[in-house]
Amino acid sequence: MVRVGEPSIELEGRPLVEGQARGPLLKLTRPISFWGGVDPVSGLIVDPRHPEFELCITGTVLLIPGAVGSSSSSAILLELLREGTAPAAILMGKADAILALGSIVGLELGYAAIPILEVTRTDIVRFPDRADVCIEAQGRITVT
Repeated sequence: MVRVGEPSIELEGRPLVEGQARGPLLKLTRPISFWGGVDPVSGLIVDPRHPEFELCITGTVLLIPGAVGSSSSSAILLELLREGTAPAAILMGKADAILALGSIVGLELGYAAIPILEVTRTDIVRFPDRADVCIEAQGRITVT
């Protein structure tokens, strides 16, 4: 966490889905498959093999090194939106078109935008645990 009096960290990501969001950072240590890995009703990580098993992604700025698994992940993201258990934003070390598609379809269905940005692997390590993250237009990221 950035301490009081310390400057915030300013980063830029490559927007896959534009939007603005703010929330507490949830930094996953391994990639995750949304299909079978996240429960859309509770927003919990339900894959017992994942290091962050049982943590909740709802309302967080979810930082993941990448996504793995099925093309059904876009449908799970839509279910998270429908249930109100989606993350506020997703930051990824490696772009994933499947998750971006889920967010775009969600917009078309009238749900709130989930900004999805690709960030460099170098920047991933700069995100302190339990930080507050603000996503702004054109991929601007402020970490406090």
